[in-house]
Amino acid sequence: MASTTDGSTGADGTNPGVSAQSYVHALTPILAAVTEQADGPIRAAADLVTASLRANGVIQAFGSGHSEALAMEIAGRAGGLIATNRIALRDLVLLGGEPPELLRDGELERNPSYSRKLYELSAARPGDLFVIASNSGVNGSIVELATVVKEKGHPLIAITSLQHTSGVDSRHPSGKKLIDFADVVLDNHAPYGDSVLELPDGGKVCAVSSITAALIAQMLVAEVLRRFTEAGETPPVYLSANIPGGDDHNHALEAQYAGRIRRTA
Repeated sequence: MASTTDGSTGADGTNPGVSAQSYVHALTPILAAVTEQADGPIRAAADLVTASLRANGVIQAFGSGHSEALAMEIAGRAGGLIATNRIALRDLVLLGGEPPELLRDGELERNPSYSRKLYELSAARPGDLFVIASNSGVNGSIVELATVVKEKGHPLIAITSLQHTSGVDSRHPSGKKLIDFADVVLDNHAPYGDSVLELPDGGKVCAVSSITAALIAQMLVAEVLRRFTEAGETPPVYLSANIPGGDDHNHALEAQYAGRIRRTA
């Protein structure tokens, strides 16, 4: 039998097709590869984050397109760090006075023209650290922001697919990619094109980068908090806003970073 209805591999080893089970089979070794970074790049990244937080810095997180999910995983998440700020392309309209029509441009993330303004809107200070996520690592807004971040002297952690970024050309005028600016690179291990399941008539579906980036984000937070707890320090972290006392706890800690962190919709 070539394949089974639950998506498991058939007796002859052929592709089982597209199913929930086949996606899990494809995803499992990718997640395992991501976790292998726990004792290397994740620790190096956690050292940078911890140093920034101890110096009263804020972790500035940015991702365009679906990589914005990574910024949301870093900033303002229950169980995560208080001193975090999410940068988004819509900040240009919400905070920067650009016309709403700007956000109708489906290729805005490829445009490097607005990244310096995004940096200014972040209200970043010298001790802040940036985490930038991009599966391809080549779009103009991503590379330009990374350029500014390093010009300003900030540490930079990049989350990207090394397989994908090595297989495509930069869309930035400099010809550089996100990884060219990073102090630490965390590989999300997404394959070229992101998707993992083959359709019978060609093409692939079911992407993985959002899942692996979320795993990386939580591994990074866990490693940062380990450093605080082992040093006997109480880390400033969020409680869920949906439990009693959560709002009061969170607002009191957020007040320490007034004007530096935003929690927009």
